[in-house]
Amino acid sequence: MAHVKSPLHGGNIYDAARALDCDPGKIIDFSASINPLGPSPHVWRAIASSRNLLGHYPDPDCRDLRRALATFWRMDPDQIVVGNGSTELIDALPRALKIHRLLVVQPTFSEYASAMGRSGGETTALYAERTNHYAIPVDRLWRVMETGRNEGRSFDGVVLCHPNSPTGQACTADDLIQLAKVAHRRGLWLIVDESFADYCSEKAVLPSLSSWPYVVVLRSMTKFYALPGLRVGYAVSARTTAERLRRQLPPWSVSVMGQVAALAALNDKTHARKSLKFMTQERERFRTRLAALPGCTVLPTHANYCFVELPRGQHARALAEHLRGKGLLIRDCSSVPGANSRSIRLAVRTRSENDRLLRELSRLLPDRGSR
Repeated sequence: MAHVKSPLHGGNIYDAARALDCDPGKIIDFSASINPLGPSPHVWRAIASSRNLLGHYPDPDCRDLRRALATFWRMDPDQIVVGNGSTELIDALPRALKIHRLLVVQPTFSEYASAMGRSGGETTALYAERTNHYAIPVDRLWRVMETGRNEGRSFDGVVLCHPNSPTGQACTADDLIQLAKVAHRRGLWLIVDESFADYCSEKAVLPSLSSWPYVVVLRSMTKFYALPGLRVGYAVSARTTAERLRRQLPPWSVSVMGQVAALAALNDKTHARKSLKFMTQERERFRTRLAALPGCTVLPTHANYCFVELPRGQHARALAEHLRGKGLLIRDCSSVPGANSRSIRLAVRTRSENDRLLRELSRLLPDRGSR
């Protein structure tokens, strides 16, 4: 079996294709949670009709896209900062907000801690409990924020991935509003990463907290709108905070085609409704089939992926390597702080692709009758 180096993040089909000596299009990627229906048909038409813009620099202010987002969310365009994916914004936030120590609710996306390290800052962690299905520990987080200290260490910012990656857990919008009130009272920055919130809009906090001091809400055009290759994300905050963040971004970081595609995707409500309907049905079918695999524990999820604990005696890294050899990428979460060596994350893809993965897993996981 060909060895493929495990990536820090999901979505590295190129490394896998090189190792397997095949076309990247032959790789089925369950490691990156992208809308399996793909981009809106409007995106392809918009890109084709805008190809003349490739000979020009992109709009550095992303003015048309910001106005469209402002109309979509009913807010001021000056509250919106568009970046080269939400990851660019995550990278810039510690510098923009002068956060020196960030409280991270684990297990979660590794880029929050990485961004703090690059800015010279530090992180401290509050862990969700496995025995509680990794539910976001809102009450504990609220108490810790009230004191401004975690395990004896002070912090000046909090980041919460909601719904959380990799666990798919979410709290209520009211819970987030209460956390925002504490942040305002204590002078702490609260960053809410809603990159997957399009799949659970009833729990989302945007636009409820869009103009609150000390609050930044992140959104992505990558997941629901299926534009990972064009790198478009945005942050919403009070206008003064948005300006601080904008000053930290390089010029022209969002490409012409990224702006064109994001605008077209945002305006296609029919594709959005179709995508939500598909995900609601297929996610439950996929999750039910995963839960029927011998020894597997599958968490409830509010996103477009499932967090799975393999049977005892199995290891996520070994399983991921084996599946890579067959052209199937999954997210090995064994190194995520707060998870364990049996933890994996599986994107919900098309029905036929999901069935192929299920068949492979059923062959690899012997029926031992234990969890």
